[in-house]
Amino acid sequence: MRFGILYALMVFCFVSAITPGPNNLMLLTSGVNFGFRRTIPHMLGVGLGFALMVGLVGIGLDALFTRFPALLPAMRYLGAAYMLWLAAKLAFAGPVGETEYSGNPLGFLGAAAFQWINPKAWVIAVSALTAYAVSEDYTRSVFIVALVFGLVTLPCVAAWVLFGTAMRRVLSNPRFVRPFNIAMALLLVASIIPVLTEA
Repeated sequence: MRFGILYALMVFCFVSAITPGPNNLMLLTSGVNFGFRRTIPHMLGVGLGFALMVGLVGIGLDALFTRFPALLPAMRYLGAAYMLWLAAKLAFAGPVGETEYSGNPLGFLGAAAFQWINPKAWVIAVSALTAYAVSEDYTRSVFIVALVFGLVTLPCVAAWVLFGTAMRRVLSNPRFVRPFNIAMALLLVASIIPVLTEA
């Protein structure tokens, strides 16, 4: 893969990973409610799980969806339903002091599995593979795309968790945490709208 393509891929990965979406909103909220250390498995599940997804889709899992075209929309709507459930749970969460001991953050496997039903993850994975996996050495290119996503995504999602952790002191006050949780829940719901309105 030429340097120009690799550089463009890194920029694409950074923009995709740092912008708001279901993963980052959930990581921000986990940082607020559980702190950085307890959110590390969730963070690693997002970064490594998405890189694995890109690799598997690139190597040939897309053939499964070509053979069974109803499978991908079904997964997409399952993901939307799951995110609505998460949004409802988030909207009714209590202050940091209450949730810290009564709940558990999303774990590594849960976060990795979530990538397969996350609409934004699918759009990014397919876009990156079609744009940056060069045909003359396709398998190697897929591996590079997946590796770059893994390396770039981890610091980006860590930044969202750190931002959430920095907000813990303010959001331990019930007067502030309820509006914050409702706002995050509404943003999560807003991120689902493109899935539900897609033709």
